Amino acid sequence: MGMASASASLSFSSSLLPSPLPHPHDTKTKKHRAQVPNFNLIHCSVTSTNKHTSFSSESAVAAKKKLWKEGEYPGVSETSIPGYRSKRTPIKNVKKKLERKAKAKAWVNTVAETFSDHVLKKQWFQALQVFEMLKEQPFYQPKEGTYMKLLVLLGKSGQPELARKVFNEMVEEGIEPTPELYTALLAAYCRNSLIDEAFATLNQMKTLPNCQPDVYTYSTLIKACVDAMRFELIETLYQDMDERSVTPNTVTQNIVLGGYGKAGMFDQMERVLSGMLESVTCKPDVWTMNTILSVFANKGQVDMMERWYEKFRNFGIDPETRTFNILIGAYGKKRMYDKMSSVMEYMRKLQFPWTSSTYNNVIEAFSDMGDAKHMEYTFEQMHAEGMKADTKTFCCLINGYANAGLFHKVISSVRLASKLQIAENVSFYNAVISACIKADDLMEMERVYKRMKEKHCRPDSETFSIMTEAYAKEGMNDKVYALEQEKLQMLSEASGHRQQNI
Repeated sequence: MGMASASASLSFSSSLLPSPLPHPHDTKTKKHRAQVPNFNLIHCSVTSTNKHTSFSSESAVAAKKKLWKEGEYPGVSETSIPGYRSKRTPIKNVKKKLERKAKAKAWVNTVAETFSDHVLKKQWFQALQVFEMLKEQPFYQPKEGTYMKLLVLLGKSGQPELARKVFNEMVEEGIEPTPELYTALLAAYCRNSLIDEAFATLNQMKTLPNCQPDVYTYSTLIKACVDAMRFELIETLYQDMDERSVTPNTVTQNIVLGGYGKAGMFDQMERVLSGMLESVTCKPDVWTMNTILSVFANKGQVDMMERWYEKFRNFGIDPETRTFNILIGAYGKKRMYDKMSSVMEYMRKLQFPWTSSTYNNVIEAFSDMGDAKHMEYTFEQMHAEGMKADTKTFCCLINGYANAGLFHKVISSVRLASKLQIAENVSFYNAVISACIKADDLMEMERVYKRMKEKHCRPDSETFSIMTEAYAKEGMNDKVYALEQEKLQMLSEASGHRQQNI
């Protein structure tokens, strides 16, 4: 069944189709937020104006007339001159001036709010457009906080080259770089696996007396090395920290723990954990617990996850909402719905709130099975409790409908996401592209891919991988070659921009 045969195409800007999915802006549901619905999801199937008045008494007037001391020049007051009238601005003109100021202030506030709104929604391109418009205004004053927001947003949105450009513009405008701003730039490189550029930024910080790297800078870089499996660099960074008297904290150690765990280096992981238990400054915390549980959950090793859960409880570490969400996600992927349901009921018992992540994990469990019925029911429950859907929610819905062969609902989900202004990141587009492939509609896949680039969303390795596999399956070797060349060109251009900015 092809998506082309559906009554509508995968349009991101078309109107919302009728859908069984509820509209999150329905105000009626707000009344029920305090009420906990009976969630049988698993068991079913699994300035004051200054009102000071002027003096009116004669004594007050007399006092105001005498404005000098003995021997001084006898000054006069306004009220001491008969028939005097002050040349004040007419009230009408004052009113107009105040109105103009109010309108200008309102415009500034509106633009600032729009900028913050785009940042909140992770819409980096629109945020940059509004920022450029702000810079052209006569009242514009560069602020460190604004640049910090942009650097973080661009880093998270896969735009490290633009982050460097914004950083350079900030320096040109006279804002002194701080360790926090440099760390934000370094993080932009780290999030996009540009370790060489991140190390170059670290070395640049070392040469600036007022921008010395701190534990957060090193922790960010260590995480990038961990994610890239460059464990040999971690020891180098630890030595560098020791030479500069920068002490690793619990966050640093948790990052390394997670890295060793993901790589299956469990001996090293337990060695780090033992060091934390003996340490005075880096004691394990609930994040340590969550890190190790996530390692085994992602590997599908539920038994090990449960054993480590008990170990941490014996260490005296109490679980939190995220801990339970990790357990729910792990049980859901293994289709252990009884245990998943038990954890959710236990959360209710302990008065831990179900969050968007809780619901996303349950939706994902049904999505993987292609169980559209219970996936939709969970989404309705999510809406009923006032939880806000996010990009992951819609990625799961799109994958679930595609797995169930309900491609018309894939279209309606894409339109609903656009209507709700859900951030359309690379994961979102990859989910839509995968749905097109499952529908055997490569033309629609190409249209989505084109739309992705028009929206300045850079494809990642998964994008190229799933598209290449789809073309190869159909014997379209020319398309495979063209895609590989496009990938190489994209990498070359990115490398060129980085060399110019360093």
